[in-house]
Amino acid sequence: MADVKQVSKLNCIDLSSPDTPTSVSLLKQACMDSGFFYVTNHGISPEFMEHVFTQSKNFFDLPLDQKMKLLRNEKHRGYTPVLDELLDPVNQLHGDHKEGFYIGIELPEDDPEAQRKFYGPNLWPESDILPGWRQTMEKYHQMAMEVVRKIARLIALALDLEANFFDRPEFLGRPIAVLRLLHYEGQVSDPTKGMYGAGAHSDYGLVTLLATDCVSGLQICKDKDAKPQVWEDVKPLKGAFVVNLGDMLERWSNRIFRYKYSGLSHCFAVILVFIWSSLNICLNRSTLHRVLGNGQERYSIPFFVEPSHDCVVECLPTCQSKLNPPKFPPIKCEEYLLQRYQDTHADLRTYN
Repeated sequence: MADVKQVSKLNCIDLSSPDTPTSVSLLKQACMDSGFFYVTNHGISPEFMEHVFTQSKNFFDLPLDQKMKLLRNEKHRGYTPVLDELLDPVNQLHGDHKEGFYIGIELPEDDPEAQRKFYGPNLWPESDILPGWRQTMEKYHQMAMEVVRKIARLIALALDLEANFFDRPEFLGRPIAVLRLLHYEGQVSDPTKGMYGAGAHSDYGLVTLLATDCVSGLQICKDKDAKPQVWEDVKPLKGAFVVNLGDMLERWSNRIFRYKYSGLSHCFAVILVFIWSSLNICLNRSTLHRVLGNGQERYSIPFFVEPSHDCVVECLPTCQSKLNPPKFPPIKCEEYLLQRYQDTHADLRTYN
C-alpha cells in the first residue's frame, strides 16, 4: 500500500524571545507530536548562511577526482560519494542518492584529544582551489554550536532540569559536533523501487540543526509502526533552522511518551503537556525521517551534536520512577556512535 503523504505543521520557536516559559511549552508540544520544530532569530545572518551554501556548492561542483582526494577517513572526516551511506537497508535497493562532506571539531595531531575517534584534524580542500572555504566552514561550525547551546537550555528546562544541565563538560562542554554538507544531484526518488535521496532513519545523537535551501524533500513519519506509514513533508521556512531530537536524547528521556496528539485540540494538548510534566513523564521522541528527491538539485547542511566521547548516556533522574524504570541500559557515547556509523556507511576498503 502506498505511503500517505501530507504537510507537517511544526512549532516555531523564537530563540530571541524573553518569554522562556512559552518557548519551553512549544518545545514540549513538539516533543509530543513529532520531535521536529523550527527555530528563528537564532543569531546567524541570512547573508552568512547564503555564503555558506555558496561555498558548499563550490565544493560539490569540483570534479569527482578532486573530491575523491578528500575521501572520508576512519575518523569520519571528508567526502562521502553518492551511494556511500545506506540508512534504510530493509527498504533501499542501493545507498542514498546524495554526496556529502564531514567536518568535525578541529584539533592538531599533537593534541592528546586528537586520538579520540571523533576528534582530530579535518580534511580540507586546498586554499588555491577553494579560497576561504575552510575559514567559512570553521566559522559556521562555531556559530551553529552556539545555536545548539541555546536549544539545549530549553530542552533541559523541558525535562525539569537546570537550564545549564547540558553545558557540563561531559555533555556539551566537550561535544562531538559534526557539520555535514549534503548535495542531492536531482535524482527522482521512487520508494516502490527502493530509491531514496536519504533512506528512512532517526538521527544518532542529542540534537540536529538543519539548514536547507528552498527545495523541499524532507519528510517525517511520526508513527513508524503505523500501517500504512504516514509521511509528512517538512517545508523549508525562510531564515529558520529545522531542529530534530536524536536517539541519545530519547534514551536520556526514557522514551516514555509515544502519544500522538495531532487529532486533539490545541488547548487540550497544552493541558496534557502540563499534566504529564507534573508527573515527571518525559516527552522526547526520536522521529523517523527521510529525503525524497523530486528531480531538483538540493543542498542541505545538517549539524549533528552529541555529548563527549566518555559520556555515559542513561536515563535522567527526572524521567524515571518506581512505576517507570529505565527502558535502556547505560551506553558510552563513543561506542554508540561508532556502531551507528559502521552500520550505515560503506567500508572504506571498498574504495581501494
